[in-house]
Amino acid sequence: MSPKNTIQIPRTLVNELLHLAQQTPAQPICGLIGKRGDRCMCYPVENAATDSSVLFALNATEQLSAIEEIKSRGQELFAVYHSHPHEPALPTPEDLQDVSYPNALYLIISLNTKGVLEMRGFYIQQNQIEEVDLII
Repeated sequence: MSPKNTIQIPRTLVNELLHLAQQTPAQPICGLIGKRGDRCMCYPVENAATDSSVLFALNATEQLSAIEEIKSRGQELFAVYHSHPHEPALPTPEDLQDVSYPNALYLIISLNTKGVLEMRGFYIQQNQIEEVDLII
């Protein structure tokens, strides 16, 4: 697991992710985040899950395009994000099964709150979950 337990997240990135989640509140959103220095860039990816009201799966073609774009901009993959429209911002058993990037931070946005959006971050490796404190 990563030794980091506190991660700084730029406010502009948080606002962008929350806005994306609010645009389709009944459907999970997902994507990748590239980082270079202290600058982050969001790469939304279509949710290709067959039951996207419950699960998320990154569309493979868009995922590869996002990875190529991250590399071409000299960025590193920083995080994978997705939303939970009806559940807390905690990894689900399904989330644990699909960890394609074990060194990336997993950001989960919950819309299952009354008027307050929740976002939490985790490192997930081999079904081990380490929550990190997000500083916004």
